[in-house]
Amino acid sequence: MVKLKKLKPLKKEYLEELGFLWHTDSDDSSYIADELVVVSEEEAENYAAAANELYDMFVEAGEYVIENNLFHEIGIPFNLVDLIKETWENDVHWHLYGRFDFAGGIDGKPIKLLEFNADTPTALYESAIIQWAILKQNALEEERQFNFIYEALLDNFKRLVTLQEDVSNFEELYEGWGFLFSSIKGNIEEENTTKLLQHIATEAGFNTEFAYIDEVEFDDNGIYYNQEKWELWFKLIPWEDIAIEESELAMLLTNIVKNQEAIIFNPAYTLMFQSKAFLKILWDLYPNHPLLLETSFEPIEGKKQVRKPIFGREGGDVAIINSDGSIEEENKDIYANHKMVYQEYVELPKDEKGNYYQAGVFYAWEACGLGYRRGGKILNNMSKFVGHIVE
Repeated sequence: MVKLKKLKPLKKEYLEELGFLWHTDSDDSSYIADELVVVSEEEAENYAAAANELYDMFVEAGEYVIENNLFHEIGIPFNLVDLIKETWENDVHWHLYGRFDFAGGIDGKPIKLLEFNADTPTALYESAIIQWAILKQNALEEERQFNFIYEALLDNFKRLVTLQEDVSNFEELYEGWGFLFSSIKGNIEEENTTKLLQHIATEAGFNTEFAYIDEVEFDDNGIYYNQEKWELWFKLIPWEDIAIEESELAMLLTNIVKNQEAIIFNPAYTLMFQSKAFLKILWDLYPNHPLLLETSFEPIEGKKQVRKPIFGREGGDVAIINSDGSIEEENKDIYANHKMVYQEYVELPKDEKGNYYQAGVFYAWEACGLGYRRGGKILNNMSKFVGHIVE
């Protein structure tokens, strides 16, 4: 059983003071749990080690995809292939942050990779700020948490200039670069997550500005806002959405990067990592690796498995399929026509009430923080965020 520690919940007013406005779900229940998952030091260390090892494996597999031109196999839109190659080959296109989703890691269950949200990971605010605030408000030591996401991002922003692990010489190399941050209008979670990243970049020393995507202008010579040209641009807009819905913008961004007029975060190559079809490539390269689950483009014979769309979100059109081919559970949504992958089923850890827990480990140069989502067998947009405490 998952061990939980009951705590005093954060008040809505306090959450809003922190800029966290999406604290209540559509059924009027709190999105943030009033308890923490208890993990041991060893369990926290194992999560970190798993994420660090897997990131190296993702880089190896990315090289394999590019060398063997497997973009179509993993569902990459053709109009982003050149941009992916361009960003992969030049170190200035730095991967800012991502989030690994894991089954297991607690309650004696082995850690297994479910997917890697490498391009536009959610739950940053919750993991970096809110679960830390829960400790503070309950008079618990902040060291009792595997959570240095804020500090890791701060250093990783500086690495955009130093291009190396050591950031001590950031100030002497930094030349006053402007950094523009953008999200879409009307989504407060994405907007405030983007503004959190902007705040960290400002603290790192960059000159920053926020603009909604429809206020930003693009041509082959650069990215513009308020009649100013921006060398660095962060967008909390998935690359696949840009490719499919804004094909002209995809072409312009390719030209901007090729002409070295701007650097975009997260880089286009993170779309390879984000594709759940990439999990099949990993399995081919690392068969039976202890951190991986068997993954295939076709149903897996004789095994219980999960079918999921390669670019789906929030559990949409995910199905759990029994070994005899019958569907145990399905979450119908808008992704039914997307390419699917089939991944061996593994049960998530459960608490005494029967709720399931999925670990999310953030990665920014290294594994830097842990949080949990709690819900049913298929986690959806009504799942809860649960922080953790190391005891």
